[in-house]
Amino acid sequence: MSMHRPAAAALAAALCLLTAACGSSSDGKASGGTTEAAASKTGYPVTLDNCGQKETFEKAPSRVVVMNGASVAEVSTLLALGLEDRIVANQQTYGMSEVPGRAAAIKKLPTGNVKLNDAYDIPREAMLGLRPDLVLSTTSYGFDEKNGFATRDQLKQVGAASYVSPQGCDQDTSKMTIADSYRLLRDMGKVFGVGDKAEKLIAASEKSIAAVTDKVKSEKKPKVMVLFSNMSMGGNAFSSVVAKGIYNDILTKAGGANAFENASKTSFADLSKEKVAATDVDALVVIAYNDPNPAAYAKSLLKEFPQWPAAKKNAYVTLSDSMYLGPSNDLAVRKVAEMLHPDAF
Repeated sequence: MSMHRPAAAALAAALCLLTAACGSSSDGKASGGTTEAAASKTGYPVTLDNCGQKETFEKAPSRVVVMNGASVAEVSTLLALGLEDRIVANQQTYGMSEVPGRAAAIKKLPTGNVKLNDAYDIPREAMLGLRPDLVLSTTSYGFDEKNGFATRDQLKQVGAASYVSPQGCDQDTSKMTIADSYRLLRDMGKVFGVGDKAEKLIAASEKSIAAVTDKVKSEKKPKVMVLFSNMSMGGNAFSSVVAKGIYNDILTKAGGANAFENASKTSFADLSKEKVAATDVDALVVIAYNDPNPAAYAKSLLKEFPQWPAAKKNAYVTLSDSMYLGPSNDLAVRKVAEMLHPDAF
């Protein structure tokens, strides 16, 4: 089945445009006697420079709204940091996760009981009615007035801060890397006063990835096709094939290479069946976006292209949230590496 067109458009907006990066983040420092002393104890105020806009937090937010953005990066980051009790409305879900219990935990979160717009996200009036003190969006798309959303200025007028995740300022993810997942963790750690926990998660992830990369560093790099299962975002039969982005960083660290990296300058390539058939694909990585059976999709592709080395070896792995921006990229690196280089483990 194909994704609903508005949802596909939202995903495309979130993932597929030309490249740009968000501004760097930094801790703000208070000045003045008693204020400085208080800040030294609490860590506040905290100021982030986010997409050229400064957001200052005097305390940890307690009414967080997580917009859809065809992502689970933001809600998964909050859950990893133990901040689920701060969420008053969440619109993100993949329906599954490589992290045990995460999909169920996301499902339990409040949605705010709002009527979503055509982009399957929270329109302006509904957003303001939720009385948030922080709104998270994967890209600046979620704060665009033309799309019917509350702007960052409008949110600020009602006392709500806003945050666009790394590489999302100009709605582009083509140069996203695992480092951007760590940056999202660090920023949320600062905002919510749990920076130590964020750093422990980052250190554990880096250690895990380094161990995997060390095991496969001398192995030949298979050519991998990465695509979303049962999703259409363009005019051709294969319009959800990954060309660039965090996926490639994960593949590289897992000892592989993207077979279609040069097929597009943006995050996704819109490919004909003939182009796909003519490419040697050594292995498949199928990403499930609310698809209950991505393995069936993978098997159907291998059957459709029996000439692929991947088909002859039945080489595929299905993933969901760990293959995207978020706190669990180390799981994707390990699972892909184990599929590509089973003898190394």
